Amino acid sequence: MRMIDAATVDRSLTFVGLVETLRVAFRDGAVQPVRHHHTIDRPDGAASTLLLMPAWTDFERAGTSDGGFVGVKIVTVSPNNNAIGKPAVMGLYLLLDGRTGEPLALIDGQRLTQWRTACASALAASWLAPEDASSLLIVGAGALSPFLARAHASVRPIRRIRIWNRTPANAQKVVAGLADLGLDVAVAPDLDAAVARANIVSCCTISTEPLVKGALLKAGAHVDLVGGFTPTMREADDEAIRRARVHVDTLAGATKEAGDIVQPLASGVLVREAICGDLFGLARGEVAGRRSASEITLFKSVGAALEDLAAGIAVFKATSA
Repeated sequence: MRMIDAATVDRSLTFVGLVETLRVAFRDGAVQPVRHHHTIDRPDGAASTLLLMPAWTDFERAGTSDGGFVGVKIVTVSPNNNAIGKPAVMGLYLLLDGRTGEPLALIDGQRLTQWRTACASALAASWLAPEDASSLLIVGAGALSPFLARAHASVRPIRRIRIWNRTPANAQKVVAGLADLGLDVAVAPDLDAAVARANIVSCCTISTEPLVKGALLKAGAHVDLVGGFTPTMREADDEAIRRARVHVDTLAGATKEAGDIVQPLASGVLVREAICGDLFGLARGEVAGRRSASEITLFKSVGAALEDLAAGIAVFKATSA
């Protein structure tokens, strides 16, 4: 069994390449049960979350005759890790031979998640963001923040990037890490002002209170909500939902786990029929993407096991070459 660390994952993938890999993966599909979601209570701090995400090749839709692959990601989310200088999200990805079940690779799940999550957002943006989008706001300065910046810049002509975080020093670290892009990258001192100016607003926080005010969104804006993964988490307010055409990564996952979708559904701000569709529908041409330059679009992702499987296979094949 091959052991693949974060540095090898970075060498094996490109943002443009993985976006296209995910485009094909959502078109072809995979078998992916709704992920297992368990709360681990801690007597000395915030509860941790254990996520188990299995997926395997859908032979009937993909039309492949080989053995395919099976994969499962094991992830923990521990909010208190930030206080001790460790990432909140930890994980491993196990890739298996689809025919024999033989373990093929154990991949750094944290890095794989960062790549596939950012590229799934960029994939959605390739259909939903304005084609001429030049201004990007990243809300949150965690480990995912620079990946989202680079992924969005790979699918749209981004020239201006602003990073906002409750702790400006952390936002500055992200800015420094993006210096090689050669773009106008800086800390956003005022969140509301930055939201009002951005063509794309991408959020990667674990906030339980809305940060993005829908009333401030400019005509034609695209909102990308990534961070919230439980029904109690919320990154954008009700007005953002009211003003936008709403899309999700997977209908089953987002309508069950995403507070930005679950809460508006429960209150009546959003009705199920108003969710335009998911990445499967967009990839298969069953759902329309952006329809005009002025409309506001919103994409909510909670993560899909298919994304991990596609990214894991891509890394495995790249390291086998």
